[in-house]
This record gives sequence, C-alpha cells and structure tokens, in this order.
Amino acid sequence: MNLITRTFATSLLALALQPAFAAQAAQPAKPADTAVAAQTASTITTADGVQLYYKDWGPKDGPVVTFSHGWPLSSDSWESQMLFLASQGYRVVAHDRRGHGRSSQPWEGNDMDHYADDLAAVIEALDLKDVTLVGFSTGGGEVARYIGRHGTGRVKKAVLVSAVPPMMLKTADNPGGVPLEVFDGIRKASLENRAQLYLDLASGPFYGFNRPGAKVSQGLIDNWRAQGMQAGHKNTYDSIAAFSATDFRGDLKRFDVPTLVIHGDDDQIVPLESSGKASAALIKDAQLIVYPGAPHGLTDTHKERFNQDLLNFLRK
Repeated sequence: MNLITRTFATSLLALALQPAFAAQAAQPAKPADTAVAAQTASTITTADGVQLYYKDWGPKDGPVVTFSHGWPLSSDSWESQMLFLASQGYRVVAHDRRGHGRSSQPWEGNDMDHYADDLAAVIEALDLKDVTLVGFSTGGGEVARYIGRHGTGRVKKAVLVSAVPPMMLKTADNPGGVPLEVFDGIRKASLENRAQLYLDLASGPFYGFNRPGAKVSQGLIDNWRAQGMQAGHKNTYDSIAAFSATDFRGDLKRFDVPTLVIHGDDDQIVPLESSGKASAALIKDAQLIVYPGAPHGLTDTHKERFNQDLLNFLRK
C-alpha cells in the first residue's frame, strides 16, 4: 500500500484543497437563477450554459426520488438503487454533476452553491414535487446545500449516505476535521497522476478492499476508475475543495423534513464519528443507521441491505 492509499485509509475522501480556499459556510443569500435555458429528453441546460445529463427512470406518476452522486463519479454509480426502486413503482431521477460523467465541463462554478443550484434546475425543469433527496458522499453535501439555499418546498424527505457534512476540513471551530496538509498532499497526487490516484482509491479504502480477508471485485474497481476518468480534470480538482472545505452546519440546521442518515463504521474515507453521527446530531429528529464493518462505498458492498433500508424509509 503506497503513501497515498495509506493517507486515505486513515483519513477521508479529501483530495486536494487549494491553500487559499477558505471554508465556505452556508449563507442565506439568494440562490442563483435556476431557470432552464433548454431541455431535451436527457439533458438540461442551466441558466449559466452548463449542460446537465440526467436519467429519469420508472413510472412518471410514481413517488419521486432523486440521487446525487459522489466524487468523482456519475449517476451511473446509482444504477443498482435506481433499478431497484423503479421496479417498486418509484420515479427515480439522477443527473451527472457539472464537470462529471456526460455533463459539460465548465471552467468555473465547480462549487457547492452551483451544485445545489444545478440540482434545483433539474427538479424545477422536470417539475418534481414531494421529492426524496438522496445524496452519497459529496452528493450528501449537494443535498444539504440544496436545502440550505432552496428550502424544502419541493422536498418530502432526505437521505444522507456516507456523506461529507457537516464539514471535513480542520479549522479553529472544527478541531475534529482533517488538517489542510492532508488535502495539499493529495492535491499534488491528483495533478501528478489522477488515473493512478483513482485506481488506488477504488482498489483500497473506498470499498474496504485493503482490509484483511476482503473479497475484491475487479469489476467495481474498473467501473469506479472509468467513471472518474470520464469527469473533467479541472472540475474534479476544484470539487476537492468544494467537498472538503464547505461548511454545511448551517444547512443541516435548516432541515425540516424526515431525514435518514446511513453510514458504515469502517468508513476510511469519511469517518463515521465526524460525519454521519455529527450530521444526525445537527438535523432535528434524524434517524441514524450504522452498518457494522461497512466501508465508504456501502451502496455497492451492502446494496441489498441499503436498498431495503431505503425502501422502508420511503414507505414510512
């Protein structure tokens, strides 16, 4: 195991933080215009000209669930959950984050405010109502910032899975976070050889494949790396700062819908104590489910249990 993998195995999916990037606290400022400039059967063009690819599966009159993916992946990472829920009568919608997957790769705007506004653009373009927002890892931050900026007028429930909130970066008022030096070191690795970095992550701590006795899936590793390499280099680089330095504590306090938090207690990427447990403590009446021995990527390694837990929560 190399130094990069060991760093992630003992910390989190924090990859690179620009030294000058200050922690972004949730602000009640007016969100950007989320009007849609154009729409096709599989793309939405935002007001600032970014084309977002999206999937819309299942019966159009079914209860709606949206999925926000992790870094540096795409909506493909949710295919198991989308297929499962669509077969249960749910309308499931997932988009590729700007700069990721099949969406366009803008030079600017690779931050949580834009991510949240893009999610709002998808929801509004499709006129989705009574939505359950589901976010994994960085996508959990996207969901949190969406609620912080756009409220819950269209939201019925929320689910945070292995999610990055409340805040990853160590600061004076967040002493349990990860030191800036960790992010700086991983940023360097990303610039030098992000293909190798993605391989190290997928074959190591992300799925817990670095644990003794782990059953390694080469298919999962290859799929993870392929999704990551499809994303833009600049976009994924900027996104590291977005998910690591953004302060979601104010966003979480604005949650006023039933919320489920799911996290593995062997998450080597986004540790349970400083993320899942801390988020559940900040969200009023949140339900926390901890998966013993589960890694960060539990949506794949524990997908049968996760799918059932998600379905049970949706049916409540």
